[in-house]
Amino acid sequence: MNNKLLLGILIAFLSITSLTFLIMGNLDMAVLLMTLLFVLTNSFRYRQMKARGMDREAKWMLGMAVIFGILFFVVLAMVVI
Repeated sequence: MNNKLLLGILIAFLSITSLTFLIMGNLDMAVLLMTLLFVLTNSFRYRQMKARGMDREAKWMLGMAVIFGILFFVVLAMVVI
């Protein structure tokens, strides 16, 4: 399967799932899924920008993906506890 299509389906699934948790009032799970969504979208943008030769912007997107990755584990720890 095409990587872009698979990532697009995963992003759509995470968006719908986080919106569902938001509507249901489970804000912890909604924020957890949104941070994972930001990790995926920023890493996808990083790969696109790196392929186009936009090195400085790609480095920024990689940094944002790493920050949201760290925040994902922080929120996960808060949800578990």
